[in-house]
Order: sequence, then structure tokens, then C-alpha cells
Amino acid sequence: MALDVQGTDYLKLPVGTTAQRPSVPASGMIRQNSTTGNPEWYDATTSAWLQFSQPAGYTVSYLVVAGAGGGGGNLAGGGGAGGLLTGTTALSSGTAYTITVGGGGAGGAGTAPGVNGSSGTNSVFTGVVTATAGGGGGQVTGGGVSGGSGGGSGGRGTGGGVGTSGQGNAGGGAGASVGSPTDTGGGGGGAGSAGVAGTSLGAGGAGLSNSITGTGVFYAGGGGGGGYTAGAAGSGGGGAGSGSSAGAGVAGTANFGGGGGGAGYNYGNGGNGGSGIVIISYLGSQRGTGGAVTSSGGYTIHTFTSSSTYNA
Repeated sequence: MALDVQGTDYLKLPVGTTAQRPSVPASGMIRQNSTTGNPEWYDATTSAWLQFSQPAGYTVSYLVVAGAGGGGGNLAGGGGAGGLLTGTTALSSGTAYTITVGGGGAGGAGTAPGVNGSSGTNSVFTGVVTATAGGGGGQVTGGGVSGGSGGGSGGRGTGGGVGTSGQGNAGGGAGASVGSPTDTGGGGGGAGSAGVAGTSLGAGGAGLSNSITGTGVFYAGGGGGGGYTAGAAGSGGGGAGSGSSAGAGVAGTANFGGGGGGAGYNYGNGGNGGSGIVIISYLGSQRGTGGAVTSSGGYTIHTFTSSSTYNA
């Protein structure tokens, strides 16, 4: 049986949101998706709803920042920032991409002689890129842990951790002799620069500015070293180190991938590292779903502050 529709007016499709799609779809079903603003049809071969008004694939920009390392405990190094990756990629319409947002590492305890800060965890845009977790800061005699950016050395430690090429930088080295006013841990590395050595007051490495959300924002700053002076936080969510007796390092900012600050002398605790973030952006009206959806300057932006799925 054939249906021949003629005339110069229109044929109105059923309208509903993405959530209102048929629970048991069949090949050839068509509808107007009020979430995306596009008509779509169900393709049983790929088990996906495909949109009429766009090609099979489209290009997106992305920013992926991993979880940062925690600052070390007791006269300690700052945590390294989470690795930062940015670029463009082509996605396939109707494909689900798993998004993993890395958590920040715990700050090291100040129990004698101190505990290294823990490294964060990776952030993943599945099938596209993986950003490497930031390394933890070293306790008083320990070295910084390597990672996306390396953690800073403890104030009397063995050196800063190494950063991952293309994602971050190394942590700063140890401070001066025992009891010196500059006996401070090294700053954690940041996406934009290395952490500063404790001999120069242990500031965290700077993060990098990115305008994917429409406004330039700094991400992935290193945590400041702690000890007899307070190492400054790196721009981009890093936490400051402590310069006080039993003082705790400041935590890195959540969803910026900033390293935790190193602890002060006399057994302070390190600050926790900040969690990461994944942002996807493309020109034009909304095509995919997932994350918090906003728009700026003609671009649609999907921001993920926790692990989820991006449906292209």
C-alpha cells in the first residue's frame, strides 16, 4: 500500500523531546526532536536516531583537564595540575561517547615524617583523548610524583616530578638548608609553566587560559609549596601552600584541575587536588546531548563536571 502526499502546504511530524523518543523504536520512524530542533529518523542498522538536518558527522572543539594531585604533608611540595588537552575532532552523529571526569588526589597527612600527596585520576573523552592525572606533592624528604604536571619536591626532598609532554610541566625542586626561612617545598607544575623551586618560595606553575566557553578562563594551575613560607597558588585553580606551624595547604579548585597546596612545617596536612573537567563546543544550534548545555557567540557548549555520556 502506497501513500502519495501532494500539495504545496506541509506535513506535520510528531514533536517531542529526546527523552520522549519511543521506548521501543523501529526502523524508519520519523519525528521532530524539540530538544535539538531537528527532524530525526531511527536507523535500526546503527540502533541510533539520526538527524535529517545535519551530515553524518560534525566537528567539535574540546577541552579535557584531568584531576590534580594533592599537596604533600609536612613542609611539602604542592600538587601537580591535571594534564590539559585541547583541540578539534570529528564525531559521528548518533554515537555515544563516554566522558570520564577525573577526581583530585588527597592531600598527604602530616603524620611524621609526612606523607606524599596522592595523584589525581585521568579525564577521558573516549575515542578522542585521555588527559593524564596530576602528580602528588612530596613530603619533607620526598620527591614530587610525576603526572600530567609533576608534583613539587618536599622542602628537603629529591626533586620535582616530571610532567607529561603536551599536557603539563614539571614540579619545582627542594628548598634551602634545614631551618632556613626559605626551607619550603617546590610548587607543583601547571599546564602553562613549571613549578618554582622552594629556594624561590615555591609558587605553583601557572595554568593556561582557554576560551572554549566564550570567555578566557585559566585551568590547571599548580599547587604552591609549603614550609617556612607559603608558596603562592598557580593561576588556574591551584591551592596555596602553608607557611605556618602545622598549617594545612589549600585545596585546589574543583573542576579546574588545580593542584593542592603543600603543608607547612611541624606536620601540617596537604591540600586536596581539584577535580577535572571536560568541555565540548561546536558552531550552531544544539546537535548532541549530555552535560550542562549553554550557548555563547553562536556556539553550543556542553560542560561535564562529572562522568557521563555525550550523545552526538
